[in-house]
Amino acid sequence: MTDQVFKSIIEKYPDKDIRFLENSSPSGQHSLLVPPEIAVDVAYFLRDCLGFDYCSNVTGVDWINGVKKGIWKSDSNEEIDGGKSGFLEVVYHLYSVQKKVGPLILRVRTKTREDRPELPSLTPVWKSAEFQEREVFDLFGIWFGGHPDMRRLLMWEEFEGHPMRKDYIPPDDYEYEPTPHGQILERIKTKAGKTE
Repeated sequence: MTDQVFKSIIEKYPDKDIRFLENSSPSGQHSLLVPPEIAVDVAYFLRDCLGFDYCSNVTGVDWINGVKKGIWKSDSNEEIDGGKSGFLEVVYHLYSVQKKVGPLILRVRTKTREDRPELPSLTPVWKSAEFQEREVFDLFGIWFGGHPDMRRLLMWEEFEGHPMRKDYIPPDDYEYEPTPHGQILERIKTKAGKTE
């Protein structure tokens, strides 16, 4: 199914860098990687022309050192360099309720992990993405341009950082959350180089 969708999208956007990513795991769920600048257009095309009317899941991935695993091939079977500098990725799982097919996995990547990485929101296309994009923003720090309510969902407003990033360092203690005091003291001693 994914390869047929890929061919349809390539026909629609012949000059864009759209990639078909093979998945060699037992699930065999291949995916489509689209550039951020056409993500909304591709999403509307998937919904309106190909019938993918339901977004069941949105999640983030932190590729802190770029892509190292897997074989990426374009439609012409050439290998694709995944990059080494690191980036963040948003993964959408799409279904067609009417045609009873899915999932179709759609991926969109930031150019960098630094500053405030931004991607376009797909909430205008699939309303079910609204809370899940907020969750990705909260935990990974990806700002979704055009989102109707871009604010934290799980962490409190004063919380610093994004805890699902691979380079996140938790504080020694949380102002609002109780923590086991003994474990905190051990962590502080270890950081300070003190051991008893």
